[in-house]
Amino acid sequence: MPLSKDSTIGMQTEDALLDSEERFRLILDSATEAIFGCDPNGTCLFSNPSAAHMLRYADPAELLGKNMHALEHHTRKDGTPYPIEECPIYIGFQKGESVHRDDEIYWRKDGTSFPVEYWSHPIVREGKTLGAVITFIDITERKQAEEMLRKSEEQNRSLLLINNAIITNLDREALLHSISEALNRVTSFDRCAITLYQPERDTFRFLSVEGELFSDYFRPGVEICRNETCLSWVFDHQQPLLRRDLQIERQYANEYRLAEEGIRSFCAFPLAFRGKCIGTLSLVSREKGRYSEEAAVFLQDVANQITLAILNMESYQEITSLKARLERENLHLREELFTEHNFEEIVGNSPALLRVLHAVGQVAPTDATVLICGETGTGKELVARAIHSRSARNGSALVNVNCSAISAGLVESELFGHVKGAFTGAIERRIGRFELAHGGTLFMDEIGELPLETQAKLLRVLQEQEFEPVGSSRSLRVDVRVIAATNRNLREAVEAGRFRSDLFYRLNVFPVEIPPLRERRSDIPHLVAFYVSRFSKRFGKKVDAVSRESMEHLVNYSWPGNIRELQNIIERAVILSADPILRLDRDLMPATQSPKDIETPGADATDQPHATAKGPKALLTLDEVERNHILATLQHSSGVVDGPNGAARILNLHPNTLRHRMDKLGIKRSRHRPS
Repeated sequence: MPLSKDSTIGMQTEDALLDSEERFRLILDSATEAIFGCDPNGTCLFSNPSAAHMLRYADPAELLGKNMHALEHHTRKDGTPYPIEECPIYIGFQKGESVHRDDEIYWRKDGTSFPVEYWSHPIVREGKTLGAVITFIDITERKQAEEMLRKSEEQNRSLLLINNAIITNLDREALLHSISEALNRVTSFDRCAITLYQPERDTFRFLSVEGELFSDYFRPGVEICRNETCLSWVFDHQQPLLRRDLQIERQYANEYRLAEEGIRSFCAFPLAFRGKCIGTLSLVSREKGRYSEEAAVFLQDVANQITLAILNMESYQEITSLKARLERENLHLREELFTEHNFEEIVGNSPALLRVLHAVGQVAPTDATVLICGETGTGKELVARAIHSRSARNGSALVNVNCSAISAGLVESELFGHVKGAFTGAIERRIGRFELAHGGTLFMDEIGELPLETQAKLLRVLQEQEFEPVGSSRSLRVDVRVIAATNRNLREAVEAGRFRSDLFYRLNVFPVEIPPLRERRSDIPHLVAFYVSRFSKRFGKKVDAVSRESMEHLVNYSWPGNIRELQNIIERAVILSADPILRLDRDLMPATQSPKDIETPGADATDQPHATAKGPKALLTLDEVERNHILATLQHSSGVVDGPNGAARILNLHPNTLRHRMDKLGIKRSRHRPS
């Protein structure tokens, strides 16, 4: 009886175990996670169908008795061998610890791999590890989503960097360099370039080029004809163009050049805004199939940002240029234009003056170059202003430059400008007079004083309407009318080799000869009345007329200093006048003949023979008249050149101009006199 009872209990226990095993197998087979068990050596003891399916085995039985590390964990994702001693699962066996990893891969039966997340839990009995249960899942989709998210974040970060570059860099070189660095974060390239379309020449000009791959053909400033480049297709269709293998897909001349350089992949994107394309962004790589459709979507977004950047940059440059021009015009020109240098100051009705005004009326509406000749002080600048005011350019500036008042070393910088760093002291870009006068007129006084090397550059500007600022290799085109003036005989200067003959003939298109004041004496009373009215208003004096004696004296004087000398004498007379009728005192009245034996205080004895006037019937040369007049003025100013009472102020000349003329005429000032 007891034996029967024990047998019954044994059968019940066996049935329970079988039922438990069947339940365990049912749970194991139903699990979607892959599960297998191993002994301490890694030999598979059991596996569920999900594990076999993920590893591409038809039946879990194929895994039994196999070393699972050698089967599916033998190689790292970088392709290097993965020894079992370094396997985290094996190390967990040795230490009796659980392991969780999501940064490794398993290998399938067909040799492919997939990213996994796995958990290893040791089976321990009485302190001894009997094996482990490993659960793993395929995380391919998760890794793909993470990679897409990473790429998206990197692309957004790159776009943000490009936006920052747009905001902070308005210089084209710095702009593309910043964009290039941002692009390198998300896509590799050997060279990237921005081209702008030049409609006047139907070409594409490389604005900037970045990258390690240098080329003489693909570099900043180079222009490519529209029909020679695939960029024309991108420009016309306003769509991206991808070439995954230029060896097979090349069609245009530029693509053949790229292929010869070893370029295999090429992509280009339109720079378009509101339906108008201004250029292209292009990237090249020596790697075949480098650029995908997905990358093209991002790069087109970059191209759109670059378009805005270029438009902002061009607007900034235009605003900066206009601002600089307006500032300089307001500073140097506007006050002169509307105050004391108005062309209406040309006063008189003598036949000689009327001939000049008739010539002004003929040449003013044209764009012809004008050469105004005449003695110092005859009003050459006023004639130049009259020509400009009656021309189609009167809405733009008339820019003045006195060629004799600029030191020889700064003439080119003054005329053509310079770039930052062109020479010591060039701390910023300077706009030259030619660029400032763009669209208007440039009046070059004392043109005969230009150095010969500058004359050659001036000739090029007159012929080609373009020049390079000092220190720059980039040509600037300008639209400028030139009016030149001189008090010297340029034909004699040409014969003497001091002035280029080709420049003379280029300037002498329409010569205007201004008569000296002594040849238009009938205009002197009008000029006297004009200046008396002006200065009496300026100084708050009531001066209604000029005495007959003073007027006769003024009319009979030879006026070697011409209108400038007359203006200065009337100004001094009005200042000193206390009566409504202007009378010139003896010390104010000019001598009726040329000065005799006049010498500046402290002048060297070598000056005396030159300072002596010739006999009353002898004719003086222009240089002798000018020299004697300067000497007389210096004597009146006690040898002082600069300052409110200096000779330069009396002669209405810049002090440097007066010193230059004194040196030229051999007039030496005393070393003990202030200047």
